[in-house]
Amino acid sequence: MAKAGRQRTILELVQESSIASQEELQRALSKRGIRVGQATLSRDIHELDLVKTADGYALPSGGTASEAALPSASRLVREFVLDVRQAQNLVVVKTAVGSAQPVAAALDGESWPEVVGTIAGDDAILIVAENNKGAATLVQRVRELLA
Repeated sequence: MAKAGRQRTILELVQESSIASQEELQRALSKRGIRVGQATLSRDIHELDLVKTADGYALPSGGTASEAALPSASRLVREFVLDVRQAQNLVVVKTAVGSAQPVAAALDGESWPEVVGTIAGDDAILIVAENNKGAATLVQRVRELLA
């Protein structure tokens, strides 16, 4: 699984239940089909700025999952986007397997006025624009993030 997807799952687990240790987190990830080593898990915890409390791991005070989980759109696009294509007023963005949802969330966070809606699967994102011109603008913006 891609790093962004794994980290998103870690945040979901921490928010859903009390996770007291790295071993417990590793077991919870394993139950979701994600195998991860201790060193990688430690890095993920550090990168997500999770703090250990008396109740287990938690987001830092004042933080939200979306703030902690998503790197910048440009970073995610450069790291995971494989192809961008326009089909009339639609834009199809192909990503690495397991990366479409965090990339789509980051693109949504850009609040581009041409975007009517976004749907993400496992390895593809469908962005709907109002018209063909808006879709062409979106393709150009995503390609600029790739550079």
